[in-house]
Amino acid sequence: MRTLCLILLFHASLQLQCDKSYITAHIGSELILICNYNTNRFLYSKKYWCRGNSRNTCEILVDSDRKTQNTRRSHIIDARRRGLFVKVTDLQFDDAGVYWVGIDTISADIMTSVNVVITEVPVSKPRLQPLSSLADRLTCWGKPVTVRCGCTQGTGVGYVWYQRTHHDEFLLHRSSDLHLECGAVQKDSDYYCVARNDISSQESDVLSVQVLMPADRSCIYVVTMQGQPLYDCDDRMSTTTATTPPLTTWQATMKIHSDTRNRSLPINHTGQDPFFSRAWTGVPLWYTLLRWGFFVSILIFLFAVLKGTKVRHKSAKRKRRVCSRPIPQLAH
Repeated sequence: MRTLCLILLFHASLQLQCDKSYITAHIGSELILICNYNTNRFLYSKKYWCRGNSRNTCEILVDSDRKTQNTRRSHIIDARRRGLFVKVTDLQFDDAGVYWVGIDTISADIMTSVNVVITEVPVSKPRLQPLSSLADRLTCWGKPVTVRCGCTQGTGVGYVWYQRTHHDEFLLHRSSDLHLECGAVQKDSDYYCVARNDISSQESDVLSVQVLMPADRSCIYVVTMQGQPLYDCDDRMSTTTATTPPLTTWQATMKIHSDTRNRSLPINHTGQDPFFSRAWTGVPLWYTLLRWGFFVSILIFLFAVLKGTKVRHKSAKRKRRVCSRPIPQLAH
């Protein structure tokens, strides 16, 4: 019995042969099957395309007489001596399975099986695209920037962002978007995304971030990526340095504590000691009084010296007058 089955199968294979018995296709694509048959015997016989695990129970989807057509995506064309063509378009995951190409005969039909496997579309190399123009230099003023990772081809694609520093590399998050903002960028790093599905994966180009002034707010950083304009923040750095030099972490912490303490303590302006208050020029009042007191003391001293000099001058003049008078002679 087994020998008879093998003989029948071999005989059927001589009567009908297809170029593929196993087809792997991507979702959304199409499959084309080319078959040859014995035109001397079956030139005018009906040919069909059916689906099912068994040749005896498979469901006919379309035939060459176009009397049976359960799907608009399946087509069978009998080109006679040029061959038999089967085409299925817009393949979906549920199209996977076992199919049969058959020739209708008076006795047992001539049939050959085809196994169809549907897979995802392989991903293309992902491209990085900022959602806001880098030419506007938003990062020089600490504004956030979002970079999107996307593929032009691929189905069921998942995206993963990685961050690479000088000493380490780790998974950042699973998303197509990368958000860069103050507080999140604290040191120079490289970023890249990986696009993958069930059958392939691709890695994007590298996005570099140079942090010029780290801060939770009003930070300064530069984003460099392929296909985007290059820019710098030199003018922003010079302006920032000239006006408010960047604070270290310790200075920023002390400033926060000082501001908090000053806000929490009420100030009584009417109860201040005027002696220790500041004048309009910013000089303490006690220093101003001391300076003017010293100046008045010098004037008094000079006045006293001049007064004493004048008195001594008058006294000397009076003595000279007395000495110049003639001395009266006594009578003998």
